[in-house]
Amino acid sequence: MAHKSPSARRAALLVGAVALLGLPLTACGHGGGTSGAPQKVSGTAAPATGGTTAGTAPGTAPGTSSAPSGGAAPPSGTVTGSAPGTARNTSGTRTPVTSTRCHTSELTASVGRENPGAGQENFPVVLTNTSGRTCTVRGYPGAAFVDASGRQLGPDPKRSSGTPTTVTLKPGQSAWAGLTFSNPGVSGAKTATPASLIVTPPDERDHLTVKWTAGEVPVGGNSSSVFLTVFSPGTEP
Repeated sequence: MAHKSPSARRAALLVGAVALLGLPLTACGHGGGTSGAPQKVSGTAAPATGGTTAGTAPGTAPGTSSAPSGGAAPPSGTVTGSAPGTARNTSGTRTPVTSTRCHTSELTASVGRENPGAGQENFPVVLTNTSGRTCTVRGYPGAAFVDASGRQLGPDPKRSSGTPTTVTLKPGQSAWAGLTFSNPGVSGAKTATPASLIVTPPDERDHLTVKWTAGEVPVGGNSSSVFLTVFSPGTEP
């Protein structure tokens, strides 16, 4: 093999260095793959789940619109969720509903004939429809015995057990509720003689006044309770 001169060897080394610098860089790794330096790319996509895409409502699939189907938004002043073809009142007022209840001004009150039992005094308290319309009563009346000055005598009456039913009263028809108490001569209760019985129709505030002519009633002591029953059709049991 021929020996090269020093200048020839320097030329060969220079050529090899230039060739080496011209080769692409490689990274060590399994499989011999290549990798470039990490890069930041603008516009990276949001996570596939658990995120919200701008411009869509939470939970909406990417690429879909959160606006209602059909395009146009509901007109101002309407309430969504109404049944098709129905109108909703958005002013906060309610449409008045006609009541069938008998009002105090449409009734008169009376106390019917006594129907005594074994140690009991029983009276029907009668309400009569004096109006020109059909109306109803349901449940118990309010009642209280009062003296001539209007002062109540004894405690408020109690309600006997019973199932309220709606009694329909055409003009001129009546309904009755039982007023019952123990005979004071038998029970030994403290007594008083009322001037009137005040009667309040069910669900009303105004009362009617009936003159009381049946004598003493219990107002204190043993067996002083007065009981009322629910209304039934008619004027007496």
